[in-house]
Amino acid sequence: MEKINKTILIVDDDSDYLFQLEHTVKGFGFDVKTADSQKEAEEILNEFKPDLAILDLMMESDDSGFILAYKIKKKYPEVPVIIATAVGAETGLKFGVDEKADQDWIKADMLLEKGIRPDQLHRDIIKLLKL
Repeated sequence: MEKINKTILIVDDDSDYLFQLEHTVKGFGFDVKTADSQKEAEEILNEFKPDLAILDLMMESDDSGFILAYKIKKKYPEVPVIIATAVGAETGLKFGVDEKADQDWIKADMLLEKGIRPDQLHRDIIKLLKL
């Protein structure tokens, strides 16, 4: 695939999932930076502005992804954020960013259930980056 001059930050504490997602996104032609914790991601964000971020929801704490999304949007409001989570499948909890009230507290542009197909993820990234 053609090289795209954009860098995507992927944050997940599941090393297998992180590796798989990194490989998939690199296959789309993007550069990738990875972090395996909220803390490591915050250190990266102090030095580097990604073009898009894909965050796990539950890492050090159950809301690590929400906290990280909030911090990214505060520092870099224009950076699209995707939260990828299995929390719906694991707990039955349902939440989203389709409603304005949810967007006010969930500082993400998109919520995806883990297990998303690569072609769908590619379309979502392209849409968020307006490529």
